[in-house]
Amino acid sequence: MKLLIVKLSSLGDLFHALPAVSNVKAKTGAEIHWVVNAPYAELVRCFDPVDRVIPFQRNRALAAMPALVRTLRNERYDMALDMQGLLKSAWIARLARAKKTIGPSFHREGSRLFYNAIAGPRNKQRHAVEENMDFVDWLGLERMPPAFPITLPGSPIDAASPRIAMLPLSRWPSKNWPAAAFASVARRLKTLKNASFFLLGDTDGQEACAVIERALDGQASNLAGKTSLMETAALLKSMDLLIANDSGPVHLAAALGVPALVVFGSTDPERTGPYGPGHRVLRTKLDCQPCFSRTCRGQGLACLRGITPEHVGEATLKMLTGR
Repeated sequence: MKLLIVKLSSLGDLFHALPAVSNVKAKTGAEIHWVVNAPYAELVRCFDPVDRVIPFQRNRALAAMPALVRTLRNERYDMALDMQGLLKSAWIARLARAKKTIGPSFHREGSRLFYNAIAGPRNKQRHAVEENMDFVDWLGLERMPPAFPITLPGSPIDAASPRIAMLPLSRWPSKNWPAAAFASVARRLKTLKNASFFLLGDTDGQEACAVIERALDGQASNLAGKTSLMETAALLKSMDLLIANDSGPVHLAAALGVPALVVFGSTDPERTGPYGPGHRVLRTKLDCQPCFSRTCRGQGLACLRGITPEHVGEATLKMLTGR
């Protein structure tokens, strides 16, 4: 059997799909090809169940489409599983001309028109990992405990324990706990635990990471804007803890077995929190949560202001001591 997986992005979504793909691979022995947005191709090549990665050039989609179609049609897929559920991903899955094209319960944008069947009933009251496991059920396979088999290159980091990564910025303002609050937690942990700190983020996160670095009198490795996705993954593999907002690297850490403490604001940890044991989510309980809005709709980010550095500091200490 040869299967095509279409899951283009984002970083967290890729890891939400991995347990289902791993389950299918283990129970069928199928050859698995995965279409993914080009910036994530190197990472998906590290997913153990995946035999071939097919990059999708999103930034020049029209120009790259003929080559993509030729690549897909040179293979003869028994089935295409669109695990994205968008019009674009459904179209790519259908272009492969597999014998069957199966879509997810969370399909939207009219993508249903491209599918032969839907894997499972719509149910948004569960984690995204569980939604993707519907494909395992649809195929009539026995469910295995969700796992994230990934083999990353890189050597362990030589730094004093506990090694703590902080990621103080996400793409949504409504998910960003203040950098000053991260800095307050870092100062306390430096005093009590003499922790080694690694500050992560893209170029947009440089200012927030600089706030934490100054609070630690420069005693931190500020890597914001300096590491690739693969370098970030290799670094996270050596961490004892990640403290972050709701963002993609949280799911990368969870897949690597690194405990994550995540501050949630506008989004829902029941759906997109770190999956598996050993993690901790902190959130307030306001009537407006979760709003799933990129910007606050007039509450002044009360959902984030209700979480104090003391809350995060205490939770971190408990996680570091195994309580």
